[in-house]
Amino acid sequence: MKKEFCSTNGYIKYAGIHLIVELWKAQNLSSLPKIRQILKKAVQACGATLLKIDLHKFTPYGGISGVAIIQESHISIHSWPEYKYAAIDIFVCGDVDPYKAIPVLRKEFKPKELQVMEVKRGLF
Repeated sequence: MKKEFCSTNGYIKYAGIHLIVELWKAQNLSSLPKIRQILKKAVQACGATLLKIDLHKFTPYGGISGVAIIQESHISIHSWPEYKYAAIDIFVCGDVDPYKAIPVLRKEFKPKELQVMEVKRGLF
């Protein structure tokens, strides 16, 4: 039987769930090793399969942009350490639960405020 990579909530079928996560007054936003570790933990927490992590650090403020490519889609981050802000996207398909990555992000980045918005992508 062919594995299904779409999701359903019993009423609608969709390609995946895309969480848009915003962190304010956060920590650990300019460390490549720390962000790599956090992304690995987030992937593991939501039950996804990690394929590759690619990160880039910018000057002069040390912001980091990057992506954890997962078999079920991706988790990306863009950080602005000078503002203590990060934008994170968690896009998954199949039976992966992106919400399980949120406690990891909260624990590791220690934001004063965290906002999550959900978009169901590819409604069928």
